[in-house]
Amino acid sequence: MRWKKVALCVVVFSLMGSSLLFADAVNQKIRVWSNGKEMADGGYLIDGKAYIPAREAGGVVNWDGSGKVTILKPNVQIILYKGDDVFGNVNIGKLKFKVLSQVDSLTDSIAAVKVAITDPSGNLKDIQSQELGGSKKEDFWFSTSEFTYDFKESGKYRVGFYIKASKNVDYVLVSEKVITALD
Repeated sequence: MRWKKVALCVVVFSLMGSSLLFADAVNQKIRVWSNGKEMADGGYLIDGKAYIPAREAGGVVNWDGSGKVTILKPNVQIILYKGDDVFGNVNIGKLKFKVLSQVDSLTDSIAAVKVAITDPSGNLKDIQSQELGGSKKEDFWFSTSEFTYDFKESGKYRVGFYIKASKNVDYVLVSEKVITALD
């Protein structure tokens, strides 16, 4: 009688193990990389299709609670000007420049925009922001005033363009331009 219980347990555990392996094969966790960075939450491969969390795709993500998710990520071009000259790389030290951002394909109204710079250590410094009051502009330009920034160390600095979907939410990065500071 005892061997029947042991055999039954072996069969049950075997079935459980094989069903977990099958489920893992159908719902496989995958690593996802975007622009050289691994996405924190990764994704899943289900029936041969890759799925990633919407917030990892970039842009402003809005979920209305009824099953509808919208992602707002306009096309943004960032141009850096030192005087009348366009630049991308700099030497270590202080530099006076301005940032021009061209925004198009904006499908929803937004509350504000901002430009900020992140140093190689990850410290963020706001450059300039502007409230838009929820107006809907499909295409527009945003130019910062000329400002001085100290590139203290060599490495990659990221100038980011951020949008704020509504007044009570945080800014979300939608585009960035890299400045390389050289010794």
